[in-house]
Amino acid sequence: MLTFLSPGESFPPVERALKDPNGLLCAGADLSPARLLEAYRRGIFPWYSGGQPILWWSPDPRMVLFCDELKVSRSLGKSIRNKGFEVRIDSVFPRVIKACSEPRKGEGGTWLSPEMQAAYVTLHRLGHAHSFETWQGGRLVGGLYGVAIGRMFYGESMFSRATDASKVALAGLVGELRARGFPLIDCQQRTPLLASLGAREIPRRQFLRRITALVNYPEPMGKWVRVQA
Repeated sequence: MLTFLSPGESFPPVERALKDPNGLLCAGADLSPARLLEAYRRGIFPWYSGGQPILWWSPDPRMVLFCDELKVSRSLGKSIRNKGFEVRIDSVFPRVIKACSEPRKGEGGTWLSPEMQAAYVTLHRLGHAHSFETWQGGRLVGGLYGVAIGRMFYGESMFSRATDASKVALAGLVGELRARGFPLIDCQQRTPLLASLGAREIPRRQFLRRITALVNYPEPMGKWVRVQA
């Protein structure tokens, strides 16, 4: 039976998450900054469609990308070097999340409702959420956003309007995270794109053990300024 959270009620243990659908833990509550940060610290994230209550997930296994395991193919390397791409950080966060909300080809809707977008824009203004943006010829052509707590980065969504543009943003993110001492990106669930870039699944127990240490680093909040060499 699915747990419905009342206001102020904490999340149940992630071990109670359903196996079918994989990782569905509970429903309800809100998308306040405090609630979202509590969720991420515990390995939980929101994901739901219009007309549904807020649904909270913690799948097992968990898709992650270790920063040292990023795979940059020959063609992606050429795109990074030769296509005039520039990666910026936190310059147009609301535009990035809006672009991520646009339906993909062949899909009829989006899980990034206006309510969800507003919640992450608030997290960005508070210094917890960040965007990595791919620009080409003065145009925003790709990007991604996610949440940083301590030295743990939780990837949320990405978009692309030009070949390899989202992959270029991810490569930029990984380079920046390495420079900041972040070893790991949460990718939530397996996709062929993420797998092709080196992401892999690990048991939820192992994922939770890793993030418990990483989220407690005293990293400063605020807009990110590039420290990547």
